[in-house]
Amino acid sequence: MTSYRNTDPRPPIMQGSPPAMLPPRLDWDRPPWNRWAFQHIREILPTAEVWRGAGHRHRLERAEVDLDGLAVEDSEGRPSTLAGLLDETYTDGFLVLKDGRIVYERYFNGMDERTLHLSQSMAKSVTGSVFGILAGRGLIDPVKPVTDYLPELSATGWAGASVQHVLDMTTGVRFSEEYTDRYSDIGQVDVATGWKPMPPGSDPDFRWPSHMFELILGLKDTVRPHGAAFEYRSIETDVLAFIMERVTGKRLAQLVSEELWQKLGADESACFTVDSAGYALADGGFNATLRDYARFGQLILDNGGGIVPADWIEATRTGKHGPDFSASLPEGSYRNQFWIENPSSRALMCRGVFGQLIHIDWNTGMVVVKLSTWPDFSNIAYSRATLKAVHAIAAALA
Repeated sequence: MTSYRNTDPRPPIMQGSPPAMLPPRLDWDRPPWNRWAFQHIREILPTAEVWRGAGHRHRLERAEVDLDGLAVEDSEGRPSTLAGLLDETYTDGFLVLKDGRIVYERYFNGMDERTLHLSQSMAKSVTGSVFGILAGRGLIDPVKPVTDYLPELSATGWAGASVQHVLDMTTGVRFSEEYTDRYSDIGQVDVATGWKPMPPGSDPDFRWPSHMFELILGLKDTVRPHGAAFEYRSIETDVLAFIMERVTGKRLAQLVSEELWQKLGADESACFTVDSAGYALADGGFNATLRDYARFGQLILDNGGGIVPADWIEATRTGKHGPDFSASLPEGSYRNQFWIENPSSRALMCRGVFGQLIHIDWNTGMVVVKLSTWPDFSNIAYSRATLKAVHAIAAALA
């Protein structure tokens, strides 16, 4: 079945008692099922709570502007409106903060202000920020070898890599991020994390990892010297999380709760998906509300707000840029688990497959969050059109 946009009739996925349409376990993150599933992860997978605590909620003041009719381009470069682009790009939630105040907030596809939405790889930036807190406290030294913290990795491709190599995804470890190949390394992550069952009819001699650390220990090969080049590989974030857990004696969900989520004044507790060994998936298993993603973005824009070290954020905004860094970010870079849009704005971005985005721009004082359920893992045209729309919003609010 193909997917559906917000202006299309909604199929009865998980509606009725019993439901008329059940997402298949093997394809819950594929269209059209992801349009329901990304807002209902706790009904699909085991999760660990990221408690918001019993403290304050950071109030977001409002200064609303109706941007529905703002002139933007659609994914094919044709004239459109912001409302039209949000529909075209399968948006579930969209929020703009300007100078810390909500100026535009929209929900679609059954989502509301309390709905937890899957972050996909925006989780990497959440994990990286907590890593920065621990590094600032002197608990971890990014210059040191990975094996100083995880000696078991001396027999893997990470032998000889520094922690900073892992933060910047510049290790030489062989890891295939081919999302559509169920036998690729990232396909094996799906099984190791419990996101997916073993594919039916799979080779009985193929050894599937039973949890994430087992998968990491099986990655023995390198394809280049450590530090030679950036290559996006989700597994690097999980190595960071295991380092964090090892030096603190706490699980990742507890660390994110205590070091970040309680302190930023979240509206709602968040959650991580967990594997059979209780490991929270650092590279993509985080779930939170639209406003709380915006609070996280604002915290970064406020140079850490006394929570994340300001010098860590400044270092994160400094990377080796293009040319031709990626198809959707030709002048981009990557540092400390964040994307950098270009060397002139040095705007930071948290990005995830199927259209997740937090855009943080110091020059405009703006944070934009877009939660989506694209039919495809990646779509360059959607990414480019969304970034153009972010800049059009900035110009309209200047």
